Formats: sequence, C-alpha cells, structure tokens
Amino acid sequence: MSARECVIPVFVPHLGCPNDCVFCNQRRISGSLSPATARDVQAAIEKAAAVAPPQGGGRQLAFYGGSFTAIPAAQQEELLGAAQPYREAGAIDSLRLSTRPDAIDGEVLARLRRYGVETVELGAQSMSDRVLELSGRGHTARDVAEASGMVKAAGFKLILQMMTGLPGSDEESDVETARRIAALRPDGVRVYPTVIVRDTALYDLWRAGKYREHSVEDAVRACARILPVFEAAGIPVIRLGLNPTEELSGGDAAGGAYHPALGELVRARIMRGEAERLLAGAKPGGSAALRVNPRLMSQAVGQHGCNREWLRERFGLRELRFIPDASVERIEL
Repeated sequence: MSARECVIPVFVPHLGCPNDCVFCNQRRISGSLSPATARDVQAAIEKAAAVAPPQGGGRQLAFYGGSFTAIPAAQQEELLGAAQPYREAGAIDSLRLSTRPDAIDGEVLARLRRYGVETVELGAQSMSDRVLELSGRGHTARDVAEASGMVKAAGFKLILQMMTGLPGSDEESDVETARRIAALRPDGVRVYPTVIVRDTALYDLWRAGKYREHSVEDAVRACARILPVFEAAGIPVIRLGLNPTEELSGGDAAGGAYHPALGELVRARIMRGEAERLLAGAKPGGSAALRVNPRLMSQAVGQHGCNREWLRERFGLRELRFIPDASVERIEL
C-alpha cells in the first residue's frame, strides 16, 4: 500500500468470528456497533469519492474488524460486489480485508482475486500455540504459516498482525513471535500490544486477578525489541498500537497498553538505547553532547524530555545537550 493511498475503512465487527477471543470486543475497539451492509459500502466509497485523493495516490476500500473470509460466501460476495461498479469506474483502485489464518483456502483466494482484492491481512496474534489457546483464538501457529504461504503464492500482498502481552505470553515469547512472523516474509505487520477492553473475557480475568495487566511500559519495552526485528528484515511496521477512538479514550480501554502515541514512545525508547550505548564511557559530573538527525530529534529527546532526564541521571551528567545535525544518520556522540 502506498503511503499516499487513501484508505476507506468499512467495519464488519465480529462477522465471521467463530468464537470470542478473550481480548476482543470489536464494537468497542472500532466504534462501530453493527456490521456493514452493501449500502454502507457504497456510501463510504461515495463519501470518499467527493474528496480528491492524495496527489499521486489512489483509494483503497478496506474491510476491518471481523474475519471476512469466514462469513457466508453469499454475504462476502454481496459486500465485495457492492464495490465493483466503483472499481470499474476508477473511484477505488483496490480492496483489502482482514481475516483469520484458518479461514483461507484455494476457493476463498480465488473469490478474492475475482473481486479485485489485493491485500489480505491475517490475525496471527502469536506464534505460541499455548498463548493462542489461552487467548481463545481457535487456530494454531501452523495455521498462520500455512495461510501466509497460500496468500503469498496466490499473488496477494500479505499483512500479518501480532499482539504483545496476551495471556500466557511474556517479553521473550513476544519477541520470538516477531522473529517467526518476520521469517514468513509478509509485506507489512501491525503490532497491537494488549489493551483491556470492557465487556471482554480478558476484562473479567483482569478484575478477578487472573491476568496481569500488560502496561504501557511493558509494551514499550517489548516493542523496542520487536521493531528492530522487522526493520532488520526490511518489513514495514504499518501500525503500532490500537488506533485511538473516542470510545477507547473515553473509558472503554479499562487498562493495558492503550496510549494515543504508543508508536512514538517505542521509537523514543529505541533511541534512548542507542544514546545509552554512546554514553557508556561518560564521566559522572561532566557534560556531553549528542548530535541527532533533525527528523529524529523528538524521538531522541523523548516525550516531555524524558530521555534527556533519564540519560542525565543514569550517567550522573551535569549537562546533556542534543544538537541537530543533518549530516548524522541517526545519533552520534
């Protein structure tokens, strides 16, 4: 997907889901109370068509929130078919959808190809069978690997979604999930640290003391190790953390790793680690200066200057300066 492409989201919360994952309430997460209809698809496209697309970009219709290929075939075709006149007229350029790894087969992929779908997102969530079982996913890590192979072999772009902090997981198992997902060579990944959403089984487990909250700090620490795994493999991380909504910010996110700027916090933590290694030989009581590429200055300094203060205290420095320098790729002492 081009960075300049306009995505037209259509939410189908819980459609096709054969069971309830412990962490999931798509109606609260997406802010959409009822699944979309063919008319909703048409209305979304027509509304987007009234606004010019980004220069040099196009429009992509995206079905989010449910397991699209697990809903009855007739309903899939109704939703996909509603978009076809607009695709043929050039009002949209492509389609994408999200689904489950165990809802992919040759017949499904042939149908998606027939209706112009270009990108398939699979909710892998974890590559640990124990974590998948405890989370109520209903599929295995092998299902993820096999479905990923089929999607890529059929010529679709593949996006894999993973989560951190699920029941039964820890930081090491989450990093291992990232490594195993990277080995599947997707075209992109989404990383969703676990948020405790009201009206979910996970919320009840948390309230009963049977699930330890995966805090924002836990997520930042884990994702600061996970992002470099994907970057080293050349795999873009196209989303880090749940997209903020009024519902989640208004109280539906009862706990866990919900933060409207989680991605920025993670990237700042990665930069803090780089600065820490550079300052390893600094003398307590002295001064130090770090040269930083200007585009990364906010990450280097950290939100509200948190990195500056943490590093200054960590090394007992009297003064620590961050100097913008466009000749530096990231950060140098």
